[in-house]
Amino acid sequence: MKKFDYDLGILNGNVYIDGDFINTSIGIKKNKISYIGDLKAKQCLKSINFENKYVLPGMIDTQVHFREPGLTHKEDIYHGTKGAILGGITSIFEMPNTSPATINEKELQKKIKIAEKQSWSNFAFFIGACKANVSKLNILEKIKGCAGIKIFMGSSTGSLLISEEEDLKVALKTCKRRVAIHSEDEQRLIERFKKIDTTNGVKEHEKWRDPLSAITSTKKVIKYAKLYNTKAHILHISTADEIELLKDKGKYITVEVTPQHLTLFSPDCYNKLNSLAQMNPPIRSIKHQLGLWKGIKNGTVDVIGSDHAPHTLEEKKNQWPNSPSGMPGVQTTLSIMLNHVNNKKLSLPKLIELLSENPCKIYTIKNKGFIKKNYDADITVIDLNKEIVIKNKDIASKSGWTPYNDMKLKGMPIATIVNGEVKMLYGKTVDRPNGKAIDFN
Repeated sequence: MKKFDYDLGILNGNVYIDGDFINTSIGIKKNKISYIGDLKAKQCLKSINFENKYVLPGMIDTQVHFREPGLTHKEDIYHGTKGAILGGITSIFEMPNTSPATINEKELQKKIKIAEKQSWSNFAFFIGACKANVSKLNILEKIKGCAGIKIFMGSSTGSLLISEEEDLKVALKTCKRRVAIHSEDEQRLIERFKKIDTTNGVKEHEKWRDPLSAITSTKKVIKYAKLYNTKAHILHISTADEIELLKDKGKYITVEVTPQHLTLFSPDCYNKLNSLAQMNPPIRSIKHQLGLWKGIKNGTVDVIGSDHAPHTLEEKKNQWPNSPSGMPGVQTTLSIMLNHVNNKKLSLPKLIELLSENPCKIYTIKNKGFIKKNYDADITVIDLNKEIVIKNKDIASKSGWTPYNDMKLKGMPIATIVNGEVKMLYGKTVDRPNGKAIDFN
């Protein structure tokens, strides 16, 4: 029987190596990048010729809500990660607001066991901070398979709320690894809601959760993160004001923005999508969107995360404020951002930094984020010239819809390789789920 040098060959791509695109090939053996250079198909057990398509390090989504356990009528790990690989995402970090919430080792292990059988992508899970565990976060964050600690500072699910300043101080002082923070001021949200005219519907959502709700909260995070040298990662920044505040964030604080805040804006999105555009913090005016783009250009923004948070169409059709906040996004993030690349809003190397390199640096992910010898063979291949129309029917999420339905885009992923195995090729899933828990340094 013929012996092959490599299990899989990625041939003739424009491969992103050390900040440049080089026309070369990659040999993969035993889940690792084994060789980069001239390669023939006959040296490989399997090979794919990508003929000058762009070959990138695997894209990583560090903020998804896959709803399992407890809320699987709207999403689960199988369908969520299937959407991820269809969208060119090779690894995900999943959030703790499931039912029951992920606030201890027992609930974390439950998710890991499900993911080991059901996940198409690689995975890690956040543990949620709450009053009951706030003093033990430095122990919980070290558990294998834990991405870090997640703090919800404004209106969340069940017990997952750190709204008292004293609790926030304790949490930020206790956590040693990266801590991800949903930054909205709970007290201000409670007070403002009393003054909102709910009969006006979802257009009141951004008025209720106004910019000051986010700014007030983010100021507290900056204050205590700087005081304790906490590695704080502020999620889904939504205001131009916060970008200005965070220009002087120091070396420990990092910042995420979502594709939806960079793409949709009010009042346009609420007129077209009604409560399908409802999320926390809300989609805001074009002024704030331009501020977020400024944050990408000047380096204030470190990461793009989808905040994939699906609900069923039936749930979303409830009259506001009884309609839930959140929208699907893991499958569309890369395509939406590639369209922005084609529209010259950012460069492709900058996008790779935001969706691959920086997540690995910020969370100290081991052996991912770069195409290097002996690194994990997590690879995303894109066609920057391919034009597509996003359709609800193509969305893998159990929720079955996207806020971008009927949107025309240019640029899409054409292959997703996870641990050296092709999992998506030209829009079709391949084989079966066998993602692995992410290792951290």
